[in-house]
Amino acid sequence: MSDTDLFSQYGKSFQEKIFQALLTDHTWGSQMLEVMTPEFFEVRYLRYLTKKYFKYFEKYKTFPTLSLLITIIRDDLREGNDIILRDQIIEFLHRLKVSPDMGDLAFVKDKSLDFCRKQALKSALEKSVEMVATDRYEEVISVMKDAISRGMSSTLGHNFFEDFEHRFSKVARVTCPTGLQQLDKKDLLNGGLGRGEIGVITAPTGAGKSHFLVHLGVEALKVGKNVVHYTFELSERAVGLRYDSNLCDIPSNEVIDRKNEVIEKYESMDTGRLIIKEYPTGAASVMTIRNHIEKLLLKSFIPGLIIIDYADIMKPSRKLDFLRHELKLIYEELRNLSMDLNVPVWTASQANREAANSSVVGLENMSEAYGKAMVADVVLSLSRKPIEKSSGAGRLFVAKNRSGRDGILFPVFLDTAKSKISIVESASEMSIEDIINTDSGSLRDLLREKWKEVNGD
Repeated sequence: MSDTDLFSQYGKSFQEKIFQALLTDHTWGSQMLEVMTPEFFEVRYLRYLTKKYFKYFEKYKTFPTLSLLITIIRDDLREGNDIILRDQIIEFLHRLKVSPDMGDLAFVKDKSLDFCRKQALKSALEKSVEMVATDRYEEVISVMKDAISRGMSSTLGHNFFEDFEHRFSKVARVTCPTGLQQLDKKDLLNGGLGRGEIGVITAPTGAGKSHFLVHLGVEALKVGKNVVHYTFELSERAVGLRYDSNLCDIPSNEVIDRKNEVIEKYESMDTGRLIIKEYPTGAASVMTIRNHIEKLLLKSFIPGLIIIDYADIMKPSRKLDFLRHELKLIYEELRNLSMDLNVPVWTASQANREAANSSVVGLENMSEAYGKAMVADVVLSLSRKPIEKSSGAGRLFVAKNRSGRDGILFPVFLDTAKSKISIVESASEMSIEDIINTDSGSLRDLLREKWKEVNGD
């Protein structure tokens, strides 16, 4: 195989896509610093841009935005005479802004390590020819070893008996609160759902999963986080009205008639930004979500929370023999998305038929795939029997929690008119032992007494 055949698949178009990926995925970019050098790019303007991009990171430990990078380059080239380089850079960056075309970035990221290895090997082969010509045979071995090691991590791992400081240093876990104080407290969620984590709300049909997800989105907006809310059943308009209802404390059936009041309330609010994106049921895969987010990143919209309503009706990336395997795959890909973007992800899962009349919905009630619970960091279940819906009463159960305690049950009220959920303030939490040792009738009486304490009736 000739050099042309070996390296042609990683030509100019592929290399431009690598730089796009560096711009949009900073977590991936920081990982590529270990294995990539600007010299790997065969196009001069890409070598120049990558060098500036990496140099900024080495100095400030963060990557510049596209706008800042343009400013840096403009100042650097203002006094220069290299008009051709300047025009090439301007043309390339203009194409990025006008036509992002993000569809191939996942493939490019997947092949980037192979690109680095081949570019390093190509350079090593060229150097080796010169060394052999001057009888420097020993140096050839060293150069080839270095090229072959490209794509491997430069760190050996955590040296257990020597790296005490690294192990015992306090690492800040950046969280997105649920707005439910009893749930966010230190020994439970410890502030909320953390970056790179996936949380799941499981409940029977009609129990309020979508309302709960809107509640979580609103609480994130209130603390200044940008939210992307994906909806696969409701329209963008319907979800937007639910956010209006919650944020403005107006029943959803009155929002349209009180338009001026809603607008006036927003003028005095200081919140994060909200994007609501609708896809048809079964049409969106995790790759679809990833591509949409990468487009938002190019528009300087950095999400602080991703909400997916809901994962069970997403399209799997590949067809498998059983539905439960496809669902587990979807959740695994969502977790990878959360970790890649360093953003918390909340979604919902359908509970099975038996859960409809259960006092408590557990992990075993997650429809089709228990494997979904294995992937999630936090699983909350919402149970509301048909007789309880008119009063808004229900139970919130912490079924799984990697950040603290689980097996805890809270009496809750769900106001579907405003998509708000609240835990009964004066009610104490119940442990899994309380639930096991209490039959359904007495459990109902216990919850009724707790609600009476609050309402006084």
